[in-house]
Amino acid sequence: MLAKGLVSFQVVVGETDLFVSAEENLYRQALESVLRYRRDIQGFIEKHPLFESTLKPYEVPDSAPLIVQKMALAAQMVGVGPMAAVAGAIAEYVGKDLLEHSREVIVENGGDIFIKSSKARKIAIYAGDSPLSNKMAIEIKPEQTPLGVCTSAGTIGHSLSFGRADAVVVLSQNVALADAAATSIGNRVRKPEDVNGALSYGQSIRGLSGVLIIKGDKMGTWGAMEISPL
Repeated sequence: MLAKGLVSFQVVVGETDLFVSAEENLYRQALESVLRYRRDIQGFIEKHPLFESTLKPYEVPDSAPLIVQKMALAAQMVGVGPMAAVAGAIAEYVGKDLLEHSREVIVENGGDIFIKSSKARKIAIYAGDSPLSNKMAIEIKPEQTPLGVCTSAGTIGHSLSFGRADAVVVLSQNVALADAAATSIGNRVRKPEDVNGALSYGQSIRGLSGVLIIKGDKMGTWGAMEISPL
């Protein structure tokens, strides 16, 4: 991310590793926010352990914390387990909390990004060993934000994927949905020939505004994906 004009800092709590950019250093506020949402999620998992381990949608009660409900709904929309939405959900909820203190906020959580910006921003695309890796960036315009930009990969990173995509990037104002959808779309890509079919599937998911898929030397895009060279 090229976050010129903003102050950047890191917040790490357990598995949550946030890189945050805002108009000022909001470390204390971000830390309090992270702790609150992690407590909500972990508290729910203690009572419903299957929520953490299932790879299928999981129905939660109306009494569940809001962030848990958001994760569950996003997962249900694309047929994956709710933890596929956890990084995006935390980025979104923390980011929206920080908007109370800063007009511009970018929260990156393991490749999943919440962004609210008053100027155009570029997000570089890392795609492992693909020859297209680090060669291009997604341009995000201010009027598109607040926006989620979430990435899944089957060949790099530690997140679970049943596919072999080098990168699947999804845009949505619902960041939890973008995160879960990136996983679901990525599960459908094992070879370059799968890119078109996976794009068609992504286009069918209500609430997404753009999808980019890279597998080897093949790239496909749909929707509001404006790409520029790095």
